Amino acid sequence: MTQNNGKTDSLWKAFLYRLIIFLCTVGLIVYFMPRDVKFNYQFDLDKPWKYGQLIATFDFPIYKSDEVVKREQDSILKRFQPYYILDKSVGKQELTQLRADYQETLKELLPNNDYYTHLQRTLTEVYNAGIISNENLSKLQEDSIGGIMVVDDKIANQISIGKIFSIRDAYVYLLTADTAHYDSDILRRCSLNEFLTPNLTYDEERTSSAREDLFNSYSWATGLVQSGEKIVERGEIIDSEKYNILESLRKESINRSESQKEKMLMLAGQVIFTGIFIGLFMLYLEIYRKKYFNERNSLLMMFSQMVIFCVATELLVYNNLLSVYMLPYVMMPVIIRTFLDSRTAFMSFAVTILICSITLRYPHEFILVQLAAGLIAIYSLKELSQRSQIFRTVFLVILTYLIVYFAYELITENDFSKMNRSMYIYLAVSGFLVLFAYPLLFLFEKAFGYTSNVTLIELSNTNNPLLRQLSELAPGTFQHSMQVSNLVFEAASRIGANGQLARTGALYHDIGKMENPGFFTENQGGGLNPHKSLSYEQSAQVVINHVTDGLKLAEKNNLPKVIKEFITTHHGAGKTKYFYISWKNEHPGEEPDASLFSYPGPNPFTPEQAILMMADAVEAASRSMKEYTEESIDQLVDKILDSQVAEGYFNNCPINFQNIQTIKQVFKAKLKSMYHPRISYPELKDGHKE
Repeated sequence: MTQNNGKTDSLWKAFLYRLIIFLCTVGLIVYFMPRDVKFNYQFDLDKPWKYGQLIATFDFPIYKSDEVVKREQDSILKRFQPYYILDKSVGKQELTQLRADYQETLKELLPNNDYYTHLQRTLTEVYNAGIISNENLSKLQEDSIGGIMVVDDKIANQISIGKIFSIRDAYVYLLTADTAHYDSDILRRCSLNEFLTPNLTYDEERTSSAREDLFNSYSWATGLVQSGEKIVERGEIIDSEKYNILESLRKESINRSESQKEKMLMLAGQVIFTGIFIGLFMLYLEIYRKKYFNERNSLLMMFSQMVIFCVATELLVYNNLLSVYMLPYVMMPVIIRTFLDSRTAFMSFAVTILICSITLRYPHEFILVQLAAGLIAIYSLKELSQRSQIFRTVFLVILTYLIVYFAYELITENDFSKMNRSMYIYLAVSGFLVLFAYPLLFLFEKAFGYTSNVTLIELSNTNNPLLRQLSELAPGTFQHSMQVSNLVFEAASRIGANGQLARTGALYHDIGKMENPGFFTENQGGGLNPHKSLSYEQSAQVVINHVTDGLKLAEKNNLPKVIKEFITTHHGAGKTKYFYISWKNEHPGEEPDASLFSYPGPNPFTPEQAILMMADAVEAASRSMKEYTEESIDQLVDKILDSQVAEGYFNNCPINFQNIQTIKQVFKAKLKSMYHPRISYPELKDGHKE
């Protein structure tokens, strides 16, 4: 019951993960989709119109360009005068305060009453003109406003900025208004700044209303396009006038489709369309690519690329930036083909292109061009192992782009003069950008735990530090690994498995023997055998430890996970038979502790791992054969592989009996070529001269 519950929980978690992937993919793609289906052309100033003839389907005004609008509105704002309220009570309060201070302190500072009268008169003059705060005055000067409207008892009067006072200007005026009769030094001792308070207050309500009235009277349009009027021809260069007309059409189209009902209907359609295609792709994975469907990293890698390319397309279309044809869509199948397979690469690419196409005005030409280039990229890149292959793919992709689009234009235009030359540049740039797929492969390897053929080839170089160390410390093991790598490569290639992966895994499967090389037969020389001083249990543990030691070395040297799995599975959960059988022979009727003689496992779970287990056992056993004949080699291969099958090592591995028969044939042929009898060269008899 517990086991069933655990399996049910696992299935629910897998279902929930796929559901989240589905919802996130659909949600992100639809979120960035433009909701304006009435105008989704892309155009640029001084570039040719790449679509067919455009006819106005409704009347619309020709709006002024943003630059013209800004220039004219700035000019209007310079003439605009904000409203300020004159508060007469402020002046009265300050004059009253001046009178009180004169009676208390100022009378002693001023020479006579004329000074007080002068201050009263001057202060009254300043408050009648108006005092504005330094902050408001700075803003007026910054906006280049020459005057303001002063509201006095509901009557607004226009006053120049030069006729009103700031606090500082008012203070200076009080000191210098009549220096011929009144000494400014005496007035300065009277702390006149204490009697200066702004009495002009900014009237935001009146100002906003006046500004709104001003802009309401502003004309945003310079003309009118009538329904049925031709706007632009295919191939016509878009000058500033045409650009403004097209921008006006775009703005008017958006205004006409802003109703909430239309937006909701459009959103529903986008969700259904995207959801159907994403769902169909997931259904394809579940039926035909169960392995990828069950791997979280594979799902995340494929759907993340779908989201990236779809969102990039939608942003370019919505913001009318670069042409969508410059996006390197072909990069997607190249990356997926490198890590997964060609059919899945094409299916994911086709779904992405179909979803992207609904954001474009003319989707059919986009679909035709991109699908053709994607197919060529997949077919030309069967196995990425060299940099030159990506260059060849890019060349073929660019050539396909140009030929397919040229053929399409011949069909639709029938006129060389109307061909869109800029499109060929966009397509060439798109193909060139596919080169960046090569460095991106490294990022995808690290992010999603994949190992590309490029990495496998780099690891299989015998100058790799770890392999060079193996050849120095355990030369016999190194030679054994080389022989096994040749066997597995040939066998894996024959049954349709990944030969390069099997070969690389074979080179590293025994690196753990470097820790104790002398305890392994292939590294022993001169009849020395350190196992003679150990018990069978101890010897078994030393041999078994080469798996765990190899795993530690792999971790230390950052080997990919897929290579580590070859180290742990090449003996599976089997036993060290030599020591196990020897122990039983010396202890008849007794059973040893099986764990002391058993490898940690697990058993192989991929065809490549299974082939390595077979090749490792066959190659090692072949070294101890007394004679090498076709019959003895055939018997050896059959015996070992049949024994492994009988013991259930491949029960959890997707390999069938037909594959095993093919592998047997490969091993037999390879071993016979390795151990075939050599010709004995005759020696030159005495008396003969060369």
